[in-house]
Amino acid sequence: MYSVIMVDDHPLLLRGLQDLISAAPEFEIIGATTSGAEAVSLICDLQPDIAVLDVAIPGMGGLEILRATRNKRLTKFIFLTATISGSQISDALKLGLSGILLKEYAPEELLNCLRKVANGGKWLPQELLSRASLTSDEATVEKLSLLTAREREITALICSGLSNRTIAARIGTSEGTVGIHLHNIFRKLDISNRTALAALHVQYMTARGF
Repeated sequence: MYSVIMVDDHPLLLRGLQDLISAAPEFEIIGATTSGAEAVSLICDLQPDIAVLDVAIPGMGGLEILRATRNKRLTKFIFLTATISGSQISDALKLGLSGILLKEYAPEELLNCLRKVANGGKWLPQELLSRASLTSDEATVEKLSLLTAREREITALICSGLSNRTIAARIGTSEGTVGIHLHNIFRKLDISNRTALAALHVQYMTARGF
């Protein structure tokens, strides 16, 4: 039986994944958490056979967990994520990632991925690996493409120098909703401020010939 630790910041999804994996006779869930910092402690203390990590966990995401536990070579790591950029894939592969699976795939695929990784294989779909070889401009375009149409609209308005309040009035929503969108934009792009967002937006527009 292979020991598994699950890490995802959505409690309901985490519970569902635990139930799914626990139903498979060859796997045992020995730890689960919504916290990246707690995940590092669990991995170091319990040294599971496999750790399944979400990439976008506030505070300490999958890449940071991977870096912090990179010397725990007994543990194999899988990313289970809604979105992932080419640069994130490239960095994760350099840190020894064994598998990547998008959350949009069927739940059965997670079990297939776990079985392959447990048996010493890799689960690295070609359509995801191809992102890691993008040029700098291509990577920027690909990164911004992770955003929804509304998030791209808000990004453009922010980069025009407008405040959250002005943007809210412009697009007909509340200032709080704009703040939530901005938080999601920062999380998806792995940045923390408007200056970094503006720099990415300029690269994006330049790469697209605007």
